[in-house]
Amino acid sequence: MLRSNSEILHASKAFAREDRLRSWMEILLTLFLSVAFFFSIVIADQLAIRLICSLACGLMYVRMFVIYHDYQHRAILQNSFIARFLMRAIGIYLLAPENIWSRSHEHHHNNNSKLTISGIGSYPTISKNRYLSLSKGQQRLYLINRHPLTILFAYFTLFVYWLNLKSFMQSPAKHLDSLFALVFHVAVGTAFLYFLGFTTFLLVWFIPFFLSFAIGAYLFYCQHNFAGAKFKESHDWTYVNAALASTSFMVMNPVMQWLTGNIGYHHVHHLNSRIPFYRLVEAKDNIPELKDAPTTSWHPLEIMRCLRVKLWDPEKDKMITMRELRKAVKFVKRKTFEVAQ
Repeated sequence: MLRSNSEILHASKAFAREDRLRSWMEILLTLFLSVAFFFSIVIADQLAIRLICSLACGLMYVRMFVIYHDYQHRAILQNSFIARFLMRAIGIYLLAPENIWSRSHEHHHNNNSKLTISGIGSYPTISKNRYLSLSKGQQRLYLINRHPLTILFAYFTLFVYWLNLKSFMQSPAKHLDSLFALVFHVAVGTAFLYFLGFTTFLLVWFIPFFLSFAIGAYLFYCQHNFAGAKFKESHDWTYVNAALASTSFMVMNPVMQWLTGNIGYHHVHHLNSRIPFYRLVEAKDNIPELKDAPTTSWHPLEIMRCLRVKLWDPEKDKMITMRELRKAVKFVKRKTFEVAQ
């Protein structure tokens, strides 16, 4: 028997309860491992060991970010002064200060899978007809915002520029924490470079952040921009359908699921963002409507497919590539020419 959207939402509320001890254990373990890998990079003698620790540190930052993200959704550790102080510090450290992250990410959840060129809290996605109506400069900017290099270099494009520099420049009074995050990040990085040398700076500071931000940006992109994703205009949009049909379940091995804080169960998270990350699997297994979600994966071909889709085609009811757009435009021109003859 099919359930209504409200019934599905109600069913999800059973899992939106945290285990406070579990929440503290998860964040403290993540912080401990991050700090351990961080200092191992500094004190280890062999370059190979230092590089492994650098990569491991970056992966722990991904997990730390997901836990911070859960806190901002009020899924864990609420009404705790210690947690509030700790999470604010994590937000500053990970270049995702509380003010801009909360505002933009809440907008993303409330507008997931809506066609938009603004890209507030997400990557812009528009229909092919809207794209064709844009000026050449606007088309170029749209494609730059969705370009694979923009995602790969998220350290600079998303975190340094968009979340911090741009937010502060647009509204200095609201986003002083963005300025503080930038100043802190540059100051500490410069200190490592000056006192410990380029290699240590690269291993302890640049690589972990570059890796974690690139992984995070791609995860965020691919779980809403994949071949089977469905996009709607505002008047046809519903919150539950956006979670079930427009947000993917990313298939990963158990190690990657742990390192990414179960963020692969993204459709569950979008159904109810108050479900703690460690209960997402439980929710998926017990809510029938969540079991047949569209999937993505880390397979190279799947990554290529996700990165190639650029526009929503309402006639075909699917995302299309630029190559498909060019074919469609040529077809229309040819038909127009034939009719004119």
